[in-house]
Order: sequence, then structure tokens, then C-alpha cells
Amino acid sequence: MTQPQQGIQARHQQALDQGRFLIQHCAACGKHVYFPRAVCPHCGADEPALVPPAGTGTVAAVTTIGRKPDQGGNYHVCLVDLDEGVRLLSRVEGLAPDAVQIGLRVRARVQLTDGKGLVVFDPEVAA
Repeated sequence: MTQPQQGIQARHQQALDQGRFLIQHCAACGKHVYFPRAVCPHCGADEPALVPPAGTGTVAAVTTIGRKPDQGGNYHVCLVDLDEGVRLLSRVEGLAPDAVQIGLRVRARVQLTDGKGLVVFDPEVAA
């Protein structure tokens, strides 16, 4: 008996769960796509290929969410524009919430928690 084919989002999550961050690249129009979709939103081509991005990007927007210390304290969420031209909602690790600023250069990594992968970002260290 053959296994049913997984959808693109399931394959994307499976890669994350294995510690691999992938975005899509459409061979028809040359554009990158994120979050993965069955059809390129730019040109309508069928299922762009999953490819590893460079993983570098820039914080485009950030907001700090205030919480009481006993609830974990303040945290932030940010929009990150990858160098490939796609935007992700995530967070930057390793900095205080008020230290994450628009224009900060970051690098993606997959954080595994209980076997589930999630893309987070770290500040990019200048060479």
C-alpha cells in the first residue's frame, strides 16, 4: 500500500521538526515564497520547490508585549525580511525585548521544543 502524499505545509513542518528551515523558490518566475503554498502567489505556477534560504535578514517591525514577571515577563514579536525577499513573523533570541530594533541584522535558526521546529532569529554577529 502506498503512503498518501503529504501537503506542502506538512512537508515544511516535517523539515522544521528535523531542524531544517526551508522556503519556496518558483522556477517559473524566480521569486521566493513563504509561507509554503501549493501554487506560487506571484505567477500561479504549481508548487514551487522547497529550498534552504541563506537565513539572513533584517528586522522590519517589532513590538514588545508586556506581561507580569510571574507570567514570564515582557516578550517581543517581530517581522523579519529575509534577504530572499520574504517576510516572517517570529522573535529574536538572545536580546532583551527593548534591545530588538528595526534594522537589526539577524540570522535564522530552527529551535526544537518537544520535537517541534520553529524558526527564530539571533542577532547577526559582525565578522
